[in-house]
Amino acid sequence: MKTEKTAMHFTESYLISPTNPIEVCLVGAGGTGSKVLTALMEMNHSLMALGHAGLQVRLWDDDVITEANLGRQRFAECEIGLKKSVALINRANRWSGTNWKAETVKFEMNTYGGNPHNAEAAIYISCVDSVQARFGISDILSNLQVGENQRTQPKYWLDFGNGKDSGQVILSTIGAIRQPASEKYHTVARLPFVTEEFGELLRTSEQTDDTPSCSVAEALEKQDLFINSTLAQMGCSLLWNLFRYGMTEYRGFFLNLHNFHAQPLKVA
Repeated sequence: MKTEKTAMHFTESYLISPTNPIEVCLVGAGGTGSKVLTALMEMNHSLMALGHAGLQVRLWDDDVITEANLGRQRFAECEIGLKKSVALINRANRWSGTNWKAETVKFEMNTYGGNPHNAEAAIYISCVDSVQARFGISDILSNLQVGENQRTQPKYWLDFGNGKDSGQVILSTIGAIRQPASEKYHTVARLPFVTEEFGELLRTSEQTDDTPSCSVAEALEKQDLFINSTLAQMGCSLLWNLFRYGMTEYRGFFLNLHNFHAQPLKVA
């Protein structure tokens, strides 16, 4: 009897033992992005303890910290009025001795239709709160032109999205990732973009109320307290497994925090 092979994606080989820190672009420094940055700090420290070169993160966000951001996001009262990306990156660098960078502009095409400056990275992580921004990132990643053997050649896109008490994290490859020959697994070289696979669902589910919240209480009416941190931890665990084990059977998950149900999304 012939047994069907398990579908598996093997991590791009350079990410496993790089000669330089892996370049990461994190887009969005709000409820999810601020907590993803903390997870990346922990991941960087742990990777380096294992002999890995670690991560070099560039955080993109043009927003300013307001009182409504306190509590649900990783900001303190003394940081009100500062740029979110600057406050978070300064804190990360002081804590871990890194030289991570902050960009105080949106991650979007410039006025001439070109890609944003300093946009080159091996891994892109998006924590944006609009479907339009997500499709904009998709367009940028689809048109990035980097030399094939450069360490900043785009490899992966990890997208975080959520509503009030539910959300999803989807891992995509930027192009096809060369896979090793395997007798045990059915290797999968390409993982589709979230905008490609779930584009129509994203468009129909987009919330029309994007008015900034004026208070913490109002913000909590739009997004529950722990949905962002739960997604950040689970999503970064997927990224960690790519580094730690060199392969993944899963390419994301859907989460409903209201009924504590998580549905994994398998590589296929």
